[in-house]
Amino acid sequence: MCLLALAWRTHPDYQLILAGNRDERHARASAAAGFWTDAPQILAGRDLEAGGTWLGLTTTGRYAVVTNYREGLHPAKAARSRGALTADFLRQDATPEEYLHAVQAHAGEYGGFSLVVGDRDSLWYFSNRGGVPAPITPGVHALSNHLLDTPWPKVQAAKSRLKLLLDTDASSVENLLKMLADRTPAETGLPDTGIGAELERRISPAFVADPVYGTRCSTVLMLHRDGSLRFSERRFDAGAEPIETRHFQVQA
Repeated sequence: MCLLALAWRTHPDYQLILAGNRDERHARASAAAGFWTDAPQILAGRDLEAGGTWLGLTTTGRYAVVTNYREGLHPAKAARSRGALTADFLRQDATPEEYLHAVQAHAGEYGGFSLVVGDRDSLWYFSNRGGVPAPITPGVHALSNHLLDTPWPKVQAAKSRLKLLLDTDASSVENLLKMLADRTPAETGLPDTGIGAELERRISPAFVADPVYGTRCSTVLMLHRDGSLRFSERRFDAGAEPIETRHFQVQA
């Protein structure tokens, strides 16, 4: 994922509301969200090059999301794929806290990442580019290709839009997907992550429309206070046109 907005323990009906865009090279093969044949409890899209996932959940109420930490145009190649961080959590039974402390011990094997993992009781965050594993506080948060709540324009905009949807009781799946579809680039406040000002601006919107590297899918995950989960994924082609939208319901 390259943009993630979430509301944790702020809604009267939903313990968690999460909405995110996955930005990736269009040439990188991936599968649409579905239950994995080799791990039937996992519901997620899948990276077909390394076998992991950017975002997924399980029938037992676990979920995980990873974003890359941007470090220039040509970051060093890491020993392990970041998509394994989410897939491994979904395959295991460790608590979010236990899992992130285990990840911390070998975090240098991965390229820069920010990782969010949770279950029906807790939500935790860790990045191998700053800080230690910690619980996410109740409220509205957002994440892009840096640390949690770093005030990049797209992060600030996502938090503001999600708060507005919550305040107006309009946080439906379709409205959350519309929030993720905004293609307005930032004009000021752009970060300097070593990729040049023009590219920073081009990938500054919530939705990145580019034939080489852009938004591949938008995902909404909603954890109801009764324990049930709603999961929706809208996929896009290289022309930034929607291909399909898939909806799933996982009972408590």
